[in-house]
Amino acid sequence: MNEPSQNIIILIAEDDPDDRLLAKEAFEESDMVSTLEFVEDGEELLEYLYRQDTPTPDLILLDLNMPRKDGREALREIKHHERFRHIPVVVLTTSNSEADIFHSYDLGASSYITKPVTFEGFLNFMKALEKYWIEVVVLPSESMRE
Repeated sequence: MNEPSQNIIILIAEDDPDDRLLAKEAFEESDMVSTLEFVEDGEELLEYLYRQDTPTPDLILLDLNMPRKDGREALREIKHHERFRHIPVVVLTTSNSEADIFHSYDLGASSYITKPVTFEGFLNFMKALEKYWIEVVVLPSESMRE
């Protein structure tokens, strides 16, 4: 089990500014000890991952429907890249399409969650995210990645 005080980097790929704000406020309200970073589409997500001056995220929250490069394309690239395929990717989207759910898991998603639409729902999601991905799951350390 991870230490509850462990600081992990969560990268959220989300194009909607209202959803980014909702996630940020729920994150702050939940008192998570992790670092939250945002990108606005799949292109920015991959640029973030390839940059040498940014730490590799421990967890990615990925919207499917984004401009330039959607979440499906980004997920495919992440899971086919040796350096990034170990990163857990949680699809966090408004779609509840069975085709999207199946395709996301087929591409290597770790989880598929329908995006909460209220602040309370997002707060509950952030608390569950912290409980599971930070306190329960053992994530690969930087030294394991090398």
